[in-house]
Amino acid sequence: MSKGYVIVLILAALAMAGCVSSSRFDELFQPSWAMDHFTYEGEVLRMKLDNYSGAGFSSKRKYMFGKVTVHIKLVEGDSAGTVTAFYMASEGPNHNEFDFEFLGNTTGEPYLVQTNVYVNGVGNREQRLNLWFDPTKDFHSYSLLWNQRQVVFLVDETPVRVHSNLEHKGIPFPKDQAMGVYSSIWNADDWATQGGRVKTDWSHAPFTASYTGFEIDGCECPDTVAAADNLKRCSSGAEKRYWWDEPTVSELNLHQSHQLIWVRANHMVYDYCSDTARFPSAPIECQHHRH
Repeated sequence: MSKGYVIVLILAALAMAGCVSSSRFDELFQPSWAMDHFTYEGEVLRMKLDNYSGAGFSSKRKYMFGKVTVHIKLVEGDSAGTVTAFYMASEGPNHNEFDFEFLGNTTGEPYLVQTNVYVNGVGNREQRLNLWFDPTKDFHSYSLLWNQRQVVFLVDETPVRVHSNLEHKGIPFPKDQAMGVYSSIWNADDWATQGGRVKTDWSHAPFTASYTGFEIDGCECPDTVAAADNLKRCSSGAEKRYWWDEPTVSELNLHQSHQLIWVRANHMVYDYCSDTARFPSAPIECQHHRH
């Protein structure tokens, strides 16, 4: 078999798997505001917050289903009042969104990770956890896996949250809107640290979050294609088989289920499903979610 033919076969296999990204920021993403708050050092992107502005970036394309990953080293030292976010979102008032929000801390206190899921413009599904490592000392991977059966939030490939498709129970699931990939750093001292009691200390600015290892493996959705057609095009059929539609990815495996149980038992500090003050009657999906 010729070398050229082997290359053609490999490229064809990658195309069948979806969009397999490189790890270069500028091939996948672009700054969306405050470009003077970005610095580049080799493969590492740094984004800063000061008392003039935060900063943010967005993917150049939108996707439906797949997995997105970025490696982040969070703001060191006293980061109280700051929020660093990594998320996927569609557009419009009835948008869908999957959020990682890293809530700054006072020196010596643990970072809190808040996750949230919006479906058809409705959020208020917050969970918060402490991490089992110091996320300011080194890069760690944060991923969102999305298919027609579930949304999985992963930290260093450990699942920390699952949002399952419960359409058979009459609960809407986000699967009909293409989503962009975003990150930002901004001042949120009205709520981010201890409910807003601890404010941002600007004498410690600039606050810098560092990024590397950008990966997007998903189905690209051109803006010119209708949502229904994107759903059909990005789902497995007779012509294509996408990895995210394989049965092995439709739910957590046994090891992942045990990991999630461990995270919830040892690191979760808030779950909206248990907040009877906010929700005297548990939200309907909480009555059905196993996790």
